[in-house]
Amino acid sequence: MQRMFKAVLTALWFMLLTLPVLGIKLNTVEHSVTWRFDRLFALGAGIFLLALLWDWCFSRKAAGQPVLRLPAGLSLAAALEMLQNRPVIRSGALVVLGGAGLLMPLVSSFYQTNIMISALLYVMLALGLNIVVGLAGQLVLGYVAFYAIGAYAYGLLNQFLGWGFWVCLPVGGLLAVLFGLGLGFPVLRLRGDYLAIVTLGFGEIVRLTLQNWTSVTGGPRGISDIPRPGFFGISMDIAASTTYIYYLVLAAVVITIMVISRLKNSRVGLALQALREDEIACEAMGVDITRVKLSAFALGSCWAGFAGVIFAAKTTYINPSSFTFMESAMILSMVVLGGMGSIVGVVIAAFILILAPEYLRAFSDYRMLLFGAIMVIMMLFRPQGLINGERRRYTITSLESRGDRV
Repeated sequence: MQRMFKAVLTALWFMLLTLPVLGIKLNTVEHSVTWRFDRLFALGAGIFLLALLWDWCFSRKAAGQPVLRLPAGLSLAAALEMLQNRPVIRSGALVVLGGAGLLMPLVSSFYQTNIMISALLYVMLALGLNIVVGLAGQLVLGYVAFYAIGAYAYGLLNQFLGWGFWVCLPVGGLLAVLFGLGLGFPVLRLRGDYLAIVTLGFGEIVRLTLQNWTSVTGGPRGISDIPRPGFFGISMDIAASTTYIYYLVLAAVVITIMVISRLKNSRVGLALQALREDEIACEAMGVDITRVKLSAFALGSCWAGFAGVIFAAKTTYINPSSFTFMESAMILSMVVLGGMGSIVGVVIAAFILILAPEYLRAFSDYRMLLFGAIMVIMMLFRPQGLINGERRRYTITSLESRGDRV
């Protein structure tokens, strides 16, 4: 009964706050006032139901029970972690996803293929940022700058030197690595909020340079007529070229996942994770902090450079407005929502945050509201993300417990 009473009070409070906006319509021409109580009552009913659901979720969380359970009795988090940790289930899921990925452009429309290309590009970007933020624990807010460097590297090299896609792809990644190292040296002693502010400033410096260096970058007009990637000189129309780019991005994502998976268990990956846990203890154990941090910035920026080259080839037109801070915030949201350090979680979060707005265009006026609500709910009920990042745990056992004799 108390829960119902609190939900009613919440609904009445929202109705009172929104009365001047939703409940009253002023006609300045006819000098009339129209009361729209139907909207207020609909809002009140929706808030009442949401308040009941909110209270129920918090009561389950306080009792230590999962908020969402699947029909098999597992919680959503347990099902995702089981999918990640059990080899048989993981292999079956990979086969199904691989088959669906290969067949998708053959059975879907041109529009769906374009959406999936964008989603796969953001998967690459999120996985690259996951190296810096998820594995190394370095908060970077200007990651989109490396994305822009890769895109403009292809556009400018093609415009002035006539270089093709396959030549510019490694060059774009290399230039992003050089800029990543250039950013890494000044921020070696920074951490936390200070590091975030400096990287945010770096992202804005790159964007403003691209916007104001009109003689080279074209300024706000950008660069147009960027050629799409070729395939042994075969001429392709727009549909065939889009399908080709889709398979190219899909292969790039698979390679990215394989490389980062191997990186996590390598010496460099373990050093990055040690840096994330405790920088002082990591340095005391003999880890070269300077080299580890620079490795994180170089590896993370490399994938952003590759993704930028592919993005420029896909759109055939780039300008500075495509590389704003909101892009960095979106990529960082994918890492946080998926679970910092988790490859599977970041991939799932990238697909959710890119595909959901496209398939919710019927609610176009409320898409950002839904996005904010999802992030708030995740931070309240699942702050560690969809899937926890794998962390090594060691158990110390005594000789007596193993039955050995000294």
